[in-house]
This record gives sequence, structure tokens and C-alpha cells, in this order.
Amino acid sequence: MADGNHTVVTEFILLGFTDNLKLQVLLFMMFLLIYLLTLVGNLGMIVLIQIDFKLHTPMYFFISSLSFLDVSYSTIIIPTTLMTFVAETKVISYTACTAQLFLFCIAVTGECYLLAVMAYDRFIAICNPLLYPVIMSKRFCVLLVCGSYFMSCMNATIQTLFIFHLSFCNSNTINHFFCDVPPILKLSCSDTYITDVVHFTCATVLVISTMVLILISYICIGVTIHKIKSAKGRRKAFSTCASHLTAVTMFYGTGSFMYLRPSSKYSVKHEKIISVFYTLAIPMLNPMIYSLRNKEVKEALRRTVANCIVHHLLCIFQFFYYYCY
Repeated sequence: MADGNHTVVTEFILLGFTDNLKLQVLLFMMFLLIYLLTLVGNLGMIVLIQIDFKLHTPMYFFISSLSFLDVSYSTIIIPTTLMTFVAETKVISYTACTAQLFLFCIAVTGECYLLAVMAYDRFIAICNPLLYPVIMSKRFCVLLVCGSYFMSCMNATIQTLFIFHLSFCNSNTINHFFCDVPPILKLSCSDTYITDVVHFTCATVLVISTMVLILISYICIGVTIHKIKSAKGRRKAFSTCASHLTAVTMFYGTGSFMYLRPSSKYSVKHEKIISVFYTLAIPMLNPMIYSLRNKEVKEALRRTVANCIVHHLLCIFQFFYYYCY
């Protein structure tokens, strides 16, 4: 559709990673494996927490919410990425690109807020253990998660409206494997200064506000752990935070590097790899981080597997008993 001397963009082309056919096949298989592991790990974590009553605590409620977000934004990204490896045209419509960016912003922002909520949960559990059941009630936990989603929707709405209010003309080729903010801003033929400022401000406020809450929580936790006299007690208290600290470091480290800069300093060549890490690898690794370093999860998994084996053996016994007698 023409507009003056420009052609208004109605669809985008995702360049993906490479034009090399053999490398595309290899990357397709690798990304598909990552997606399957992400689904199995995170959905498995959600199911395990739901069926094991000993995991019906605030901490595991937040972990299951985190797993849901990990599944969500992997599902938002990976199908489009796989399409860039097998499709000839690699086209994504303007509407689909808008929806992908909006949903991706919700998922990523939600993960930031949820990681901050989980830090607060650990702060209450370690620093105020007697009041923990009262403060972290089921209703309050649900409100915290709903509040995280509400703030995520607000952030995503603001950023999406500002970005897709811009004009996109002539070039419609996104040098990336999904519709992300920096490469989309590169395509605009409008003045992106205000949108750049809004994007940078939203990202900065999000990261700083959640990181301040996480840092304050862990400073208080550190002081409390330092006061514990027994080494065993200190190790036990710290072990409940180790998985969360690992997840926070990975997520905020890569995410901050990507978004806490103006789009003019965005370099595609180096940062596609970083995007792969925080959009695909971290959702795959989170279930491993929260299960391999967590005794309660491993015990719950053993109980669930044992119950499944016993149930199937009983079914087989009943089957043979019915037909033999």
C-alpha cells in the first residue's frame, strides 16, 4: 500500500540466523530439542507441584507460576524461530508481529516481577519464620502473582502502542529471529526518539525497581543468616535461596545487557546469541535449577514415580486376577 513516496509495511520478513541449508537443519533440530525440554521440564514441574501436597507452599506456588511464564514465552518465540529455518518466505504479518511483541513483553516483564516476589517470599521465610504462614497467605500469594501480571500488561501495552505507532516504510526485513524491540525500531522511517526514551525508561524502571527489592531482600537475608550460630543452619537457610539467586543472575544479566541501552547502540551480530540465551536457554534451565538443587522437589519426584509404579503394578495384578479367576 503506497503512502506518498513510501510503501507502507503490512508484513515483515524475519532473517533468522543463517542462509546455510545444512546449518539451518542443525539449528532447527537444536531449537526443537530446546523447546521440547522446556515443555517437559516446566510442565512437569507444574504437574509435580499440583499433585504433591507437600509442595503446596507459597515458594512452590511461585515456582509453578514461573514455570508457566517460561512455557509461555518459549511458545511465543520458538514456533516463529523454527519457521525461519524451514519456510522459504519467512514472512510474519504485521498483526502477528505486534501480538508476538506484546505477549513477549508480558512474559518477560512478568518474570522480572515474579523473581522479585520470590525474593520477598524468601525474605519473609528466613527473616520472619514465625509470621511466614500469616503474611504469605494463599490470598496474598495470588494477589502478588495477579499484580505481577497486571503490571506486565501495563508495560507491554505502553511499549507496543509506542512502537507500532511508528511508520514502517520501504524496508520490512527484521534482522532477528523474532519480533523484538531493538530490531523493529531500526526499521522505522519515523523519528524514534520518543519511543526510544519510553522503551529505555520502562526497561530501566522495571529492572531497577525489581532489583532494588531483590537486593534489599537478600541483604536482610544475609544479615539473618550471619546471625545463625550453627554452620548447618546457615547452609540450610542459604540453600533455599541458591536456586533463586542463580535464576536471577542469569535472567537479569542477559536481559539488562539487551534492553538497558538506546536502540542506536544495538548490534545484531553479537546479540542474537544473547537473545537465544535469555529467551530459550533460561526457560529450559530454570526447572533444572529449581529441581537439581532442591531436596524437596527430588523427594516429591521420587514419591510420584513410586506411586505411579505401584499404581501400574496394581492395575496389572487386577487385570490378571480378573481374567484368571
